[in-house]
Amino acid sequence: MAGPGGSLLETAYAKINLALHVRARLPDGYHRIETLFAFCKDGDELRAEPADGLALTIDGPFGDALSDGPDNLVLRAADALRQVADVEAGAVLHLTKNLPLASGVGGGSGDAAATLRLLTRLWGLTIDREMLHAIAAELGADVPACLLSQTCYGAGRGDELQPIESSEWAGTPVLLVNPRIAVETGPVFAAWDGADRGPLDVAEPLELDAAWRNDLEAPARAIAPEIGAVLDVLVAAPSAQFVRMSGSGATCFALFESVEARDSAARAIADAHGGWWTMPSTLR
Repeated sequence: MAGPGGSLLETAYAKINLALHVRARLPDGYHRIETLFAFCKDGDELRAEPADGLALTIDGPFGDALSDGPDNLVLRAADALRQVADVEAGAVLHLTKNLPLASGVGGGSGDAAATLRLLTRLWGLTIDREMLHAIAAELGADVPACLLSQTCYGAGRGDELQPIESSEWAGTPVLLVNPRIAVETGPVFAAWDGADRGPLDVAEPLELDAAWRNDLEAPARAIAPEIGAVLDVLVAAPSAQFVRMSGSGATCFALFESVEARDSAARAIADAHGGWWTMPSTLR
């Protein structure tokens, strides 16, 4: 998408985990998981225009909490792409941070993935999907899925991906809710009890399954008990079809039968819990 003044635009789509089964703790400190990713049509927004070097500015509701220095995943992704593609092109990047930080919806990973998509277009690069996937995997376990940004099964660290072609969930109303509590991923995984509760069944044609778990919910709730309150509110919402915590929390979500039911739930939550963050959206 083109922006003002010849700039290009890209959305960093919010990620949700319809299921997240933790199967084993690996020797390198990571975990072997099986997960089902889905993506909302909304998220952070990234804009870029050509420049000699790389620079980043940030605004948005959660922009103040984010560094615009070289440790930011947007600049790390841009630098990695430039090195792998062996180009000298630069860009001025502007990130509008709409998603809360450390919230389980892939905000930083989505920003990195959006950067790779955006700068591939801006710089006119011819680069194959495998190379982009490899760059994404070096930036973080969720970045490859966010690069794809479509419903997919993830294994290994979550970066061994299998797109789900049979999903008919596009356009499904979804409501994301976060109690405005940042929950870092590392401590949640570290607090996982180590019990393998079984594999994730994603046989096609794919349908929502009550047996899909998020094995990180219990450790996340121990760290941030407010997650339990969010889940209770979403489960009680009329016409909520499927409720889970996303990723390592604290964001939770509900899929709804209709836009009207979703919006009614969003209004009720805003009235009763004015301090919580909500994002009505639809699945891609």
